[in-house]
Amino acid sequence: MALIYVVEDDKNIREIEVFALRNTGYEIKDFECAKEFYQEMEEKKPDIILLDIMLPDEDGLDIVRKLRAGIETKDIPIILVTAKTSEIDKVKGLDIGADDYMAKPFGVMELISRVKALLRRSNKNEEKILYIGKVCLDEEKHMVTSDGNPCELTYKEYELLKLLMNNAGIVTPRDMILEKIWGTDFEGESRTLDMHIKTLRQKLKEAGSMIKTVRNVGYMFTT
Repeated sequence: MALIYVVEDDKNIREIEVFALRNTGYEIKDFECAKEFYQEMEEKKPDIILLDIMLPDEDGLDIVRKLRAGIETKDIPIILVTAKTSEIDKVKGLDIGADDYMAKPFGVMELISRVKALLRRSNKNEEKILYIGKVCLDEEKHMVTSDGNPCELTYKEYELLKLLMNNAGIVTPRDMILEKIWGTDFEGESRTLDMHIKTLRQKLKEAGSMIKTVRNVGYMFTT
């Protein structure tokens, strides 16, 4: 059972997060400020952290920086929860080391899906083979097959497919894809992303239809 730390000063939001995640089967510890969170971190490290940016005693982004600088905490997955919805705020959070972000208000199902996806990606004990539908991605061999047939992918196409498959069932925003794969949020790269999606679908042949476009949001690999 994964241990999740929820750091959120808004009592109502914190209770919703805790209730949803606990009912999904996770062990939860919640904190309303950074001080309480740090104290618990000294005792036990979680499998994932759900972190509000705007806390009363410390900025959430500063907490991320500290965690990423620590030897024992640098690899703990972090989902930022923020009321800030501008693209620059989201990119800033990813730049300093957050693994994902959610903008308030958000749905309970989205919260659960994103937590599951991040835990799946960060689980060091899981097999390095992703198998969804007719598509198989073998990380150790750096090989992709579709319906049993090898797919010759470029490096960017491979990384793009891996990102989408690791987030299967949820929408991966365009700006997140650009940041993770291209390391930029420049609008000029947006057309490049569209072309990579097009060629990736073609190379996956029939299974290419599993990559769905969510207009004005991003892409989703269906399960």
